[in-house]
This record gives sequence, structure tokens and C-alpha cells, in this order.
Amino acid sequence: MGRFIINRFISMIITLLFVITITFFLMHAIPGGPFTREKALPPAVVKVLEEKYNLDQPLWKQYIMYVGGIAKGDLGPSFQRVGVTVNQLIRKGFPVSGKMGLVSVIMVLALGVPIGMISALKQNKWQDRVAMFLATLGVTIPSFVLGTLIVYIFSAKLKILPSYGLTTWKHYIGPVIALGGFSLSFVARLTRSSMLEVLGQDYIRTARAKGLSEFVVVGKHALKNALIPVVTYIGPLVAAILTGSFVVERIFAIPGMGKYFVESVGNRDYTVLMGMTIFYAVFLVFMVLVVDILYGFIDPRIKVHK
Repeated sequence: MGRFIINRFISMIITLLFVITITFFLMHAIPGGPFTREKALPPAVVKVLEEKYNLDQPLWKQYIMYVGGIAKGDLGPSFQRVGVTVNQLIRKGFPVSGKMGLVSVIMVLALGVPIGMISALKQNKWQDRVAMFLATLGVTIPSFVLGTLIVYIFSAKLKILPSYGLTTWKHYIGPVIALGGFSLSFVARLTRSSMLEVLGQDYIRTARAKGLSEFVVVGKHALKNALIPVVTYIGPLVAAILTGSFVVERIFAIPGMGKYFVESVGNRDYTVLMGMTIFYAVFLVFMVLVVDILYGFIDPRIKVHK
């Protein structure tokens, strides 16, 4: 296990270095600059700003300085917010996105897995048909469409849900449904298909032939193996949801990471764009590592050293 984690950690470092490199040079390849305005700034002002942020240095030197800062945990200053660093924006926005994302993940797991299990156990019955109809509908509706419908129907028309912010528990209902609706539907469908495949295996027939109760057969023998594809999907899902959905946060006016990311695109705030991207990449590769470790606990047949 120790050797496996060390190897994966080295792989994570290489992956992150690749992401940092691509992100850095793509940002600098975009036409214009962070101080480009409709009304051009005086050349002397631009020169002072570029010297302040080391943008007057050769690109290779800027890259080395940026990587060196990341190695120290410093994602650099914001070009558009005076006296504010990218680290401060992440510390301010991530808890907001994280709370909303955590509730969404709990909803996805608490509802998606049981719905998929019931649908598989009641295959081709009305429970299965209703569940899969709703799951298919949820998969086909994008989060921004679902969020807009929630705001229009339940906030503007019925006036039973708040349309912005995360002040009370009611404020979470709309964003959480919009953020987790697709994932909930996908997990339900994935659990169903995986459970049906496992229930058709010979060892499940043997367990039933031995007279084991259906609860033991499903809960002890079938569910663990059926959850392997679900866990594979849940890892990246958790990273994506906890870091926030840019569109959903924009629709519900939530001051999370998505807000700063969208604003940085319009403001050409390159350091914020790169910092948010790198933060998400770190979170993602970490969750992939967690998933790989969980495989060994869910299914003992999977050996991490192999």
C-alpha cells in the first residue's frame, strides 16, 4: 500500500505540473492582456503595472517564477483586485461552494444508490419504470436549464423558495437540486445497470441456493461489487461538485468559487483563472487517489500493488 501511494503521489505531481504548464502558456497565448481596456491605459501606467507583476520578464522566466510560487503554496496576486491574492479568493469562495457541494453529494449518494438498487430488484415493474423515466429525464436536462426552471417556477411564480444566496436551509434547495440533479440521475442508472450485472453472476445464484436471505445476498454479496463503477464516478464527481458549478452559482447569485472564476474571465484576471484551474486539478487528482484506495476495501480481489 505504501509503495502504491508513493507511486500515485509521483504521478499526481507529474499530472499537476502538466496542467500548470498547459494552463500557464494558454493564458499567455490569449490575445490582449490583463490590463487591456476598451479605453486604453497610458503606456507609462501599463509599464509600471507590468513591472509590478513581473510581466515585463521573458515568458520562460515568468513560468519559473510562477511554478516556484505554486511550490510554496502561493498562487499569486489578483491583477484586478488590488491587494487581494488568489489564495484569499479561494479561501473565501471554497467554503461556500463546498457547503453547497457537500449537501449535493449527500443527496446524490443517499438517493441515487437506493433508487438504482430498488430499480434493479424490481426490474421491469412499475417501480423500475418510474425510476428510470425520472432518471432519464434528469440526465437529459442540463443544470443551467434546471436551475432556471427552479428560479422561474418556485421563486418567481410560486414564491416558496429564495432565488439567491445561501442564508437559510431553504436557500440550499434550489441550488442543490440544480447542481446534483444530473449526477443523481446518472448514479441511479449506473447503480441499476451494475446491480443487474452482479445479480446475474453465478456466485449470487449459489448464495441464493444455499438459502441465504435476500437481504444478505443483496447487502453483503451484490452491493459491494455493484458499487465499484459507482465509486469510480463518485471520485471526480465529488471534486467537481465541491468546487462549485460556475453556472449554478451564477444563476442563484452564490458567492462561491464559480463567481470569482466567471468574473475573472471577463476581467482577464489570468492569475485567478489559473489558480482556480490548478486548485480544481489538485482536488481532482486527490479524489482519484482516494477512489483507487477505496477499491481495495470494497473488493478484496483488487490488489493495489498489482
